[in-house]
Amino acid sequence: MNIQNCSTPDLLSVLVGKRMAKKLSQVPLSVLFGMRANRQEMVCENEAPYVPAPIISAAKELFVRALEEDIHNHPVSFTAPQVVKDYLRLVLGGRQQEVFMVLFLDAQHRLIASEELFHGTLTQTSVYPREVVKRALIHNAAAVMLSHNHPSGVAEPSSADRSLTEALKQALGLVDVRVLDHIVIGEQEALSFAERGLI
Repeated sequence: MNIQNCSTPDLLSVLVGKRMAKKLSQVPLSVLFGMRANRQEMVCENEAPYVPAPIISAAKELFVRALEEDIHNHPVSFTAPQVVKDYLRLVLGGRQQEVFMVLFLDAQHRLIASEELFHGTLTQTSVYPREVVKRALIHNAAAVMLSHNHPSGVAEPSSADRSLTEALKQALGLVDVRVLDHIVIGEQEALSFAERGLI
């Protein structure tokens, strides 16, 4: 079977069977794999919101783990903003609550570890600079990239996002750890503080 030449429903049927694949093929793949929230209008009030089949969720999680393993075993320099944005969209996209994540990097900006440090609600997450500093020291990181998602789908940073970034930059600076970027993941885009000149 040449996977690259298969249609999307055919590929889905390999994972979940033909009957379920027919239903799932109507859902955009970015929603199906949890990269975007399902914001489509519901046909009727009683209809349950779409929930990905467990096999699809497992396949996405395995893919994320394979990507993390490959990055760990074959270090990639995280200096190209688009590479970082793509990785973070895969990991944080489509989440229903805010998640604050830190990428811990060595002196050559290769990934040492990525950790989801704080989980919040639909609209906010409490982030504690002390904990971020502790984790950076444990990983012996030379630099970090900060990231969080906006479940609302809008990637524009709030004033609280800017204040938090400044507080983390100061706290981490005291232990000689540079903050290279803070990336906000929305539904349509990923916004980089560094590209916007905000860091």
